[in-house]
Amino acid sequence: MIFAVDSTPAIFAVTRDPFIVFTSNIFAILGLRSLYFLLAGVVDKFCYVKIGLASVLIFVGGKMLALDIYKVPVLVSLAVIALLLAISVITSLIADRLDAKQLPTAVAPRSGGST
Repeated sequence: MIFAVDSTPAIFAVTRDPFIVFTSNIFAILGLRSLYFLLAGVVDKFCYVKIGLASVLIFVGGKMLALDIYKVPVLVSLAVIALLLAISVITSLIADRLDAKQLPTAVAPRSGGST
């Protein structure tokens, strides 16, 4: 429920249509529970997603503050949000792979016995 209340200003940054705001909050509430359990297992792989989400919030807040000066088109907003999230996910996956490569490999025991 807090997610739906928290996401309302973000949705108003994209559109002013009350039907879209209402339905998107309903779908957010319905899908949030299953999405939480899905992401709970892989949250450690995405170390830079918090930075990506913070960047999205900064962008949306800046867009809302600049609304009287310049109206950013909806497609541009969605493209910037998708780009920020994609960069954070890709960067997290690359960092996770680099960490996996840097782990020392276990030394396998020699085959054959000593006589």
